[in-house]
Amino acid sequence: MTAFLARSFDRGGTAFLVGLAAIAILVPALNLLTPATSAVHVPTYLMALFGKYVCYALLALTIDLIWGYCGILSLGHGAFFALGGYAMGMYLMRQIGSRGVYANPTLPDFMVFLNWPELPVYWYGFQHFAYAALMVLLVPGLLAFVFGWFAFRSRVTGVYLSIITQALTYALMLGFFRNNFGFGGNNGLTDFKDILGFNVQAEGTRAALFSISVVALMLGFVICRAVVTSKFGKVLIAIRDAEARTRFLGYRVESYKLLVFTLSACMAGVAGALYVPQVGIINPSEFAPGNSIEAVIWVAVGGRGTLTGAVIGAILVNYGKTYFTSGALAPYWLFVLGALFVLVTLALPRGIVGTLRHWMNGRGVRAVPPAAEAAPPPAAVPRPAE
Repeated sequence: MTAFLARSFDRGGTAFLVGLAAIAILVPALNLLTPATSAVHVPTYLMALFGKYVCYALLALTIDLIWGYCGILSLGHGAFFALGGYAMGMYLMRQIGSRGVYANPTLPDFMVFLNWPELPVYWYGFQHFAYAALMVLLVPGLLAFVFGWFAFRSRVTGVYLSIITQALTYALMLGFFRNNFGFGGNNGLTDFKDILGFNVQAEGTRAALFSISVVALMLGFVICRAVVTSKFGKVLIAIRDAEARTRFLGYRVESYKLLVFTLSACMAGVAGALYVPQVGIINPSEFAPGNSIEAVIWVAVGGRGTLTGAVIGAILVNYGKTYFTSGALAPYWLFVLGALFVLVTLALPRGIVGTLRHWMNGRGVRAVPPAAEAAPPPAAVPRPAE
């Protein structure tokens, strides 16, 4: 396994992981160990914002795995992100207990307000962190497996698959908006208190959540890199470039698609679970198709099929969103986002990282020596007499 991982990473990938490890240590240290008046102090709100960016980067990484290397353009991956977030939110709600507004030791406040007589069956077990962590992986993974089983076996591809995934997340959004679903309706889940016995609002807990999110991003990058550099990954690339030819060669294309799609959904669920305790809320708006489309734009901006580009694109675009939506330019953010996508499509079709790699590879090719250009072609070898 060590040799396999060593073969999977080049110098760029190793440097990327080292940089993430440094961020996981440095940012919490600057928040906890430096005074608020220091020039290098990182405020708690800023660290929480960075943590949200990291979770978005992990979501973008999952989309790049299926789109950049297998050609599956999912416009509904935000559904798996939101399902993982709801699984974590249910655990956090069960930890409130009698400290809620209505002081009910079992029912969350919104259930008491809506006169629910008892806790629904699907809320059982979420008082345990291990069970909630299992659901974070199982619920998105199971949905992706069932959806992919029918979609890929029916050979739904291209824009049709994209539309179906968009319809999937939209249907889930409408369902979670209903109060009788038992997930808080349009208000969602919020007012979290503790996670594993630690106060969610404490600086130390927020620092730990940030570091865990960065470590999860590193682990996700390692998994994706190991997948795409293996023989399995080579088949995924073949499916992306020539699906019919790959099927003709005897590969079970549906199985490969189903496996990578399910893996991607599980990783998206982890990103959502890490996102919720840092932002303090999860509601049905996370299922909005616009969120999934925006995540695809992150990947396109950073560079499809590069992995590192997906991470960089997610961070850059979301930083731009934070900047443009915090002042007088807030009404124009969607226009800026659309213009950015058009600009990248026309001027940088490979994305930021893909364009840089192409430029560096182009400069690395040695020019043909002039002597070789001027040399006459070799004389023709005479054919033997018959």
